[in-house]
Amino acid sequence: MHNRLQFYIRGEWTDPAEPRTLDVINPSTEEPIGRVCVGTEEDVDRAVAAAHAAFGSFSRTGPQMRLDLLRAILDGYSCRYEEFVELLALEMGAPVWFSRAAQVASGAAHLAQMIEVLQRFEFTMTRGSTNVIYEPIGVCGLITPWNWPLNQIICKLAPALAAGCTMLLKPSELAPLSAMLLADVLHDAGVPPGVFNLVNGHGPTVGAAMAAHGGIDMISFTGSTRAGIAVARASACTVKRVTQELGGKSASIILADADLEKSVMNCVLGCFANSGQSCNAPSRLLVPRTCHDRCLLIAKAVAESVQVGEPFTENVFLGPVISATHFARIQELIASGLDEGATLVVGGPGRPMGLKRGYFVRPTVFGDVHNDMRIAREEIFGPILAIIPYDTEDDAIRLANDSLYGLSSYISSGSIEHARAVALRLRTGNVHLNGAGVDFAAPFGGYKHSGNGREWGEYGLREYLEVKAILGYDPVPLG
Repeated sequence: MHNRLQFYIRGEWTDPAEPRTLDVINPSTEEPIGRVCVGTEEDVDRAVAAAHAAFGSFSRTGPQMRLDLLRAILDGYSCRYEEFVELLALEMGAPVWFSRAAQVASGAAHLAQMIEVLQRFEFTMTRGSTNVIYEPIGVCGLITPWNWPLNQIICKLAPALAAGCTMLLKPSELAPLSAMLLADVLHDAGVPPGVFNLVNGHGPTVGAAMAAHGGIDMISFTGSTRAGIAVARASACTVKRVTQELGGKSASIILADADLEKSVMNCVLGCFANSGQSCNAPSRLLVPRTCHDRCLLIAKAVAESVQVGEPFTENVFLGPVISATHFARIQELIASGLDEGATLVVGGPGRPMGLKRGYFVRPTVFGDVHNDMRIAREEIFGPILAIIPYDTEDDAIRLANDSLYGLSSYISSGSIEHARAVALRLRTGNVHLNGAGVDFAAPFGGYKHSGNGREWGEYGLREYLEVKAILGYDPVPLG
């Protein structure tokens, strides 16, 4: 059992104000794998006080000291890589190969990218007679989700450290163990006491206390749009900066000149990866109406080839979804697709055959979907693909943009010039052309209800900085 019953505050593991425990559930077995404590407003106050006490000195450190610190963290992270792989397989059900190649790898990639950014970033410059300085914004509250635990923690933590900020992290209570192991790495790397603090807990208690706290200068939140709105409202009374990476319902457009088989396969596997629990998953596939029936056959074959099972089983592509609550919501949305008249191509309600326990969802593809159906409009966060036929390219662009969300989109075309032209017309923060993967130097974030602000690389670093202008710094000589 992985019992971690303390919080990391002021450079040491310390008991919570109240010993209230929560089981961490393995979604593959529905059994506990450990316990953590959940915090209170008093715990938040202690952690914020520690971060404030550390800010004065840490904010004045130079880039070289912070570079050395990031390098030490990356070294320590790399040494414990396989421990992270096993924890993520246990606490969130990521297949071991995916945990190793994507989940844990993304954390290392963000650290390496921030080291590169910090080596060349200019914190001060002269514009005429004015000196412009980028300074750390202050104490940062980091609220992170369970679906990409290390990715989302480190893409916030690394730029906050690089900027000279101090921070309080609230990881998801559904997958907190990897965050606590990361705290051990930070401690061993020599992060000064109070610079990084961790308090576990629920969003309506610890998260709400962080958002409303007058001692926190910035909140960086990743999670659902509903929760993001609540964080923004609670933060407004203290006029703190709020950056949000929220939900998505990303469209993948297959243009008429694309390689149909390759494009459909890429979309199906992209939608199903991480059990469909990625905010930027291509969960709507827009295809020319003349190719619709052929697309359904291709998608069916790909979906049927996907192996579902426990994360430590060889050749498993799809693990469970995170919780019983999440499983029930996915089942309800599958039922809505059937009720609203979509064609069930493969999958459907219930667990896959042979799996009697665990929150496993059948890889599901719907065809003949209309863009006003719930399965086309709501973020399902499961391995559910909606295939929507379109008549013209303008129609495809209209359907893609007809969403509350605007995080990512995907375009497949036989011509890169054609794909680029369509990309300019899509209202999303990211557009992936012809199967392009992630770029850790590129800005990540969305339009509309998908949030505001940007993460990753230099764009993420700038979110943790204030801009100061010192006028008359280099006065022009008289005469």
